[in-house]
Amino acid sequence: MSLDTPILNDGGAASPETDLIKNTTTANFMRDVVDASMTVPVLVDFWAPWCGPCKQLTPILEKAVRAAKGAIRLVKLNIDDHPEVPGQMGVQSVPAVFAFQEGKPVDGFMGALPESRVSAFIARLIGENADSGADIDAAEAALAAGDVNTAAQAFGEILRNDAENAQAAAGLAKCYIKTGDLTRAEQTLALVPPAKADSAPVASARAALELARKADQTGDVEELRAKVAADPSAPQPRFDLALALNAAGDRQGALDELLVLVAKNRTWDDDAARKQLVQLFDAWGPDDPATSAGRQRLSSLLFA
Repeated sequence: MSLDTPILNDGGAASPETDLIKNTTTANFMRDVVDASMTVPVLVDFWAPWCGPCKQLTPILEKAVRAAKGAIRLVKLNIDDHPEVPGQMGVQSVPAVFAFQEGKPVDGFMGALPESRVSAFIARLIGENADSGADIDAAEAALAAGDVNTAAQAFGEILRNDAENAQAAAGLAKCYIKTGDLTRAEQTLALVPPAKADSAPVASARAALELARKADQTGDVEELRAKVAADPSAPQPRFDLALALNAAGDRQGALDELLVLVAKNRTWDDDAARKQLVQLFDAWGPDDPATSAGRQRLSSLLFA
């Protein structure tokens, strides 16, 4: 039976559950995930038969999706049988879950989370409990506005009341990164409980920390622009320019240069440009406009 063959009930009709939970293939990923997410959020569960944590997480995902009663769908992809899409999206370990909305990935997590956290993740995705996490939202808003002191104080207060709050720890680490205190940022991330170490906010902070370290190795933006202009076909100067632009706060410029590399030099240095884009998206976070625009443009290139 094909992965896309509907499961039949006793009456011979397709079960309604197949609309909520299904397996997909590389060929059908666009239809089952990207197109479907234009009308309802879609979770993609990247799994493998040999993965023990996958066997723990998938039933939890299925239960939570059924409980949402049509507000969200679940699509499962076996990475052993269909490695192309996870490879393009930078999936390096499983289980990995991506949430798609309006045709693009907007959030996600790695590892087997407990049922309560999966339910909270889905509730946030479909807009439930919008008033919860107001303190976190205020702290994140302050950080986004460049008010690092206010953000750091807010994140610190949250951590005093909830020492295992991974989002607050990640936010505080980003405050340290903004001030150039990379040692304190690393120390803060080290305090995150192991069960939450692979959560999306922590992954974002780790990516931001690695980018901050790379910033010290980039050259002058104008010198790199001159090198690119002198030899537009050379990938390394363009790659370095993208990193320099990101370090200077020009996210759009960094996106443009890396997307040129993906389009023209996809296989250069073991797919380095696409991998760097994934790291930028992780660092900027799913809610950043540059992440949304960049992921959409990258998807257009990869799935064209």
